[in-house]
Amino acid sequence: MIEKVLVSLLLISSASAHILSVTYNGTSYEIHDGVIVDDWVARGNFTDTTFEDGFAYLELESSSAYDDKVQAYAAGIVEGALTHEMIYNHYRNTIEGYCDDKPEGYCDRLRTYLNENFEWLKSKITYYELNNPTYYHSHLILLQIDGMNDGYNRVAKDPIEADSILMMNLKGDLEDLESALDPTIRNMTSEEWVAAGNTPKDGSCSALIKILPDNSDIYVSHVTWTHYSTMLRILKKYINPFRVAGSSLPQEIIAGHTVSFSSYPGMLFSGNDFHILSSGLLSMETTIGNSNPQLWQYVHSEGQILEWMRTIIANRMATDGDRWASFFIYRNSGTYNNQWMVVDYNLFQPGEPIRPGTLTVVEQIPKYTSRGDETDLLVLQSYFASYNIPFYETIFNFSGCNPLVEKYGDWYTYDKHPRALMFERDHARVTDMDSLYSLMRYNDYKNDPLSRCDCDPPYSAENGISARSDLNPVDGRFPFSALEHRMHGGTDVKITNYEMAKNFLFLAVNGPTSDQQPVFRWSEQAEVDKKPHYGHPDEFNFAPVTHEWVW
Repeated sequence: MIEKVLVSLLLISSASAHILSVTYNGTSYEIHDGVIVDDWVARGNFTDTTFEDGFAYLELESSSAYDDKVQAYAAGIVEGALTHEMIYNHYRNTIEGYCDDKPEGYCDRLRTYLNENFEWLKSKITYYELNNPTYYHSHLILLQIDGMNDGYNRVAKDPIEADSILMMNLKGDLEDLESALDPTIRNMTSEEWVAAGNTPKDGSCSALIKILPDNSDIYVSHVTWTHYSTMLRILKKYINPFRVAGSSLPQEIIAGHTVSFSSYPGMLFSGNDFHILSSGLLSMETTIGNSNPQLWQYVHSEGQILEWMRTIIANRMATDGDRWASFFIYRNSGTYNNQWMVVDYNLFQPGEPIRPGTLTVVEQIPKYTSRGDETDLLVLQSYFASYNIPFYETIFNFSGCNPLVEKYGDWYTYDKHPRALMFERDHARVTDMDSLYSLMRYNDYKNDPLSRCDCDPPYSAENGISARSDLNPVDGRFPFSALEHRMHGGTDVKITNYEMAKNFLFLAVNGPTSDQQPVFRWSEQAEVDKKPHYGHPDEFNFAPVTHEWVW
């Protein structure tokens, strides 16, 4: 069934591609709209079928014939120019007016923090980029952001605030910086924080890695949980043959020179997060947050690199899961605190025993990280699931989960959380892509006993593999905010397997699940719930799609 749907969607995708290339003459960059010229530094292929299948598609390639810094800036120009309309809409939906509802003084502290952080990073780049891949690629990332701003400003009719594209990329980090830069919160203990009625940030994402019977395949799947304003989506493929570091090291090309990923306008990484890499790795995460306010003292503007940049660097540099973890935890910022899972498809052969190193898990909170090869557990269970609760006991304890368990019960435990029990109950039903898709879109909250809670009504649409918290009644009674009514839930699914990943392919769908629930329509939401959604379709009732890349 899925394959038949995909063919028709691919025909739509290829019908209205917008191509563009950028050249460099040694002093300036020139945009060539509608044509790929022979001496391109970077080229792009963009198709927007948001209203047909829920997604836009961007392919972006730079040429190894040019210096890495020229490639990075030109690649940014291509993306900024091709996707400027979506960038503007995404800016209005997510970043515009960011400081309007924030506590007094927060945005001044944020500006100071960011200015100091980037000045420190630039000083490290100046002294160490020639022989340190982390600082070298930090420089390339900043150049690509600068190029995207340049490309946007050259063609867009509508201006956006300075640094808005940068703010889009560090949106996950901002969620934790709001707490880390709050002096009132920093002075609390975790017990005081929970006693005051605080709970972690909104639940964010479900993930499942599943070994099929007889080791015939390894499926990897991910559901983004976030605010519905973010459902303006681009599936991307980057081909960037950057070097490992500067001229003092051998000029080998990075292992992760090519990446396909689900993303948003203006962002250089997934942000959801789901990446398929030319290194043979796949990286994805679910957010675990931090519920121990005293750890925020370890978030500093100097000596740390924000999470979004470390993710890109690890994706580019790593050749196995352990190296991915090493790059990722270097200069841990303690912001956008996640549980990352790295699947190494290089070690997998269908029908053969699963080899050590196939699954690496790494968790980050302020000051602390934990990592390990969890392949044995994956083999023992035939699955590994992730659902916003720390896996490692050290991280669970240090991040302040115990006071949450004491106050709210099993919902905050690793093994008795509703999604933990759902995955344990239902993972064995996964035998093919269709059954995995059904599981990852699952939400039968009115009938599933695992969705029940001490609530009125006695269940919450948060308690599903793909949440639909918009369906919770506004006047319901819920013990904590995660179970309440809000415009937040599972906004997609991404699925791949061994053969698909070799070709950077994954199945995806955009929009809240409607398998057991009504289709989400903006026009049917109460006025108070109609958050910014510029550029969105009214109705999110799309079939899954697998986009065939041209390049």
